[in-house]
Amino acid sequence: MSDRYASFVQTGAGRALVKRLGLPDPPRLRRHTPGDPLVPGPVLLGAAEGSRLTEQVTKLLTFAGVELRDPVAATDAPARYAALVYDATGITDSTELRQLYDFFHPQARAVLPSGRVIVLGTPPAECGTPREATAQRALEGLTRSIGKEFGRGVTAQLVYVTKDADTDTLTGLESTLRFLLSGRSAYVSGQVVRVGAGTARPPADWDRPLDGQIVLVTGAARGIGAALARVLARDGAHVVALDIPAAGDELAAVANEIGGTAVQLDLTAPDAPDRLAKHLADRHGRVDVVVHNAGITRDKTLGRMDADRWDSVIDVNLSSQERINDVLLARDLIPAGGRIVAVSSIAGIAGNRGQTNYATSKAGVIGLVDSLAPVLRERGVSVNAVAPGFIETRLTARIPLMLREAGRRMNSLAQGGLPVDVAETIGWLAWPASGAVSGNVVRVCGQSLLGA
Repeated sequence: MSDRYASFVQTGAGRALVKRLGLPDPPRLRRHTPGDPLVPGPVLLGAAEGSRLTEQVTKLLTFAGVELRDPVAATDAPARYAALVYDATGITDSTELRQLYDFFHPQARAVLPSGRVIVLGTPPAECGTPREATAQRALEGLTRSIGKEFGRGVTAQLVYVTKDADTDTLTGLESTLRFLLSGRSAYVSGQVVRVGAGTARPPADWDRPLDGQIVLVTGAARGIGAALARVLARDGAHVVALDIPAAGDELAAVANEIGGTAVQLDLTAPDAPDRLAKHLADRHGRVDVVVHNAGITRDKTLGRMDADRWDSVIDVNLSSQERINDVLLARDLIPAGGRIVAVSSIAGIAGNRGQTNYATSKAGVIGLVDSLAPVLRERGVSVNAVAPGFIETRLTARIPLMLREAGRRMNSLAQGGLPVDVAETIGWLAWPASGAVSGNVVRVCGQSLLGA
């Protein structure tokens, strides 16, 4: 579905009208194309006094081919930057937050369109004193406000990195920086990502980070699921694309296009987990990444909703995920280093009128991630969720015009996201290098005001 308003704004007449009337001004976002450099310009790297990650970040970004600039030199030679990265792990008291102002204030207008702002911090729960925890928690307000202030497609994120950082953690930090700095994260802003312990392995080729991986994608016949299958295959995975038999033709087309395998299966059938586990075991011997994307909506206000609408949405969107996880884990088909990524929704965070069943199921997905992450960490398996906001699909095309326009514009980027934006985010969480990223719920919503 096209956003005609956003296309019009890119014209000369459109830009003049938007400026004169003060209308929303959706910028053209930088999205990833294979072969692109990580960033389209130099990156300014700053740090609070006593910070602990600067040396490692310098090495990681230099290895990635990024041109780093020093804030002191920047004072003498003003420039435009593709990103501002600030290591704030040395801040241990609120009085030291002034260092953030000193770094960001002179550079607020120096970030290129679709630029990136990334702040590194320490998880407040790991801080040694209440004052340090208070100061580190304050970083969330800074990054979320920058995401709303800088405009022109600039995004801002906070990455909390555990104090017990080991080699695997630093690999997870590298994968996170490579995602957040790149065009893959075009529609991700205002997020807090936690990098902790986990099993992580850097790829031989960062352009194909899923080489040799067996990936299951449910609901793969169309929309976000089809975009997922394409992105994961592009990144090197063999994709097992699953959907219901009624979507068989579309599913086969997607699987053929990407050189994957098509599996027609109703996930709510009593024997579905066993049949799926047998297929994966017989064909591949394992599954490295499970992406729970399949979902349905059966909207009605709670008072008008019949039991069938409630039951079917909970069963497809949540209970089937639990049953499949249980069987695959019980049969050791998800090896150490495996990934589970589930698709939630901002409806599961903010709620939505007429969607009590859907919001309940999607909030349950977040609960699934919270409860499984510490359990699966012992097995070397990570579990995360993505929560899409307004994404341009056939479903959102059916929303009445005024509601659709509100959904598109009520975010920091003033536009809806694309299925590929969700797919790229899931792809990052699926990388073998992202094993230290677990227990997260990452919103792909352009920093939507809903649920903020």
